[in-house]
Amino acid sequence: MPNTSDLFDQQRADWQADPHAAFDAWLAQQSFRASSADVYRAQWGNFLEWLAAKRATLHTVQRPVIEQFVAQLEIRRPQRMRYLRLIERVLDHVREVESAATNPARFIAQDGDAAWRKARDNEPTGFLTHDERALLIAHLFSPMGALPGAQRWRERRDRALVAVFLGGGVKTGEAAQLTVDCYAAGAPYITVDAANPLLIRQARLAPFAIELLDNWISERKTADLAGELLFPAAPSGRSMHKATMLRAIDAVVAASGIAASRAARASPQTLRNTYAAEHFEDGTDPDRVGQWLGFQQTISVHRLLRAWQEWMGEQIRERDIAQARASGTPDEGSQGLTTDPENSHL
Repeated sequence: MPNTSDLFDQQRADWQADPHAAFDAWLAQQSFRASSADVYRAQWGNFLEWLAAKRATLHTVQRPVIEQFVAQLEIRRPQRMRYLRLIERVLDHVREVESAATNPARFIAQDGDAAWRKARDNEPTGFLTHDERALLIAHLFSPMGALPGAQRWRERRDRALVAVFLGGGVKTGEAAQLTVDCYAAGAPYITVDAANPLLIRQARLAPFAIELLDNWISERKTADLAGELLFPAAPSGRSMHKATMLRAIDAVVAASGIAASRAARASPQTLRNTYAAEHFEDGTDPDRVGQWLGFQQTISVHRLLRAWQEWMGEQIRERDIAQARASGTPDEGSQGLTTDPENSHL
């Protein structure tokens, strides 16, 4: 962030009336590169969406709400710090205009035991192998048996949730906010809404995800679930808590049989990464994949592409070593085998 003594020159009324527009107006007056401005705008939009969900505003938000926001971000710790610094500087301005003595974001970054710090600095980017993906998809279509009504629609919902992660590249926070009108039966895209119109996107759906979503929507109507959320937590239509969603995904993954053979957890982020990997392998333009994923910077999708290429190389290397050992070939011989993901397949 730039070292400027007067970062935010919007008046208090502007920030109260439309904090998106006030922030955009400030950005327009800075000399940021377009890519940097896009990042700040996206970060600010995500924070405002969180405040709206918590029924808070810039003028009423307190420290616990900010800590919860930063802690739930599925990003690395340095990226969380950048979010926190941006929020801190905005609230410095807002509280200064109000002549308030405290900034609820102040000192969160200095709290060494804060929950948001539990993100690893270098979290390895995980993917499902081809076999794991195939097993998981096969389970999503497996018979459910004679389940009771409530258990049946929840199982159908949870399988459709896995489908939008693995076959649509949607994030957990986005999945919780999807509404029934975000998807039309049989459509190859699902619309991911955002408070900022510039961040609304259409994510391309894999054929298996389309079929599972169609099954779920039919089940949802049969169960007569209330509300407009695509994936409600209860018949009343209330939204799913993130922890509930993660438990549901874990249960589906465990039932598929792939969890037992994996060292790392197959999280929603893993499924989202695998969605991107499938498109990379099919030769889809990375920038288009980035658009479907909702990345605001092209560098983000290219980093993911490199991570996938490195992961593929490691998978191929491990496979070749295993095959060499099984055939009695000395381990040293495996060092000369190809690790080029462009010329090999799992």
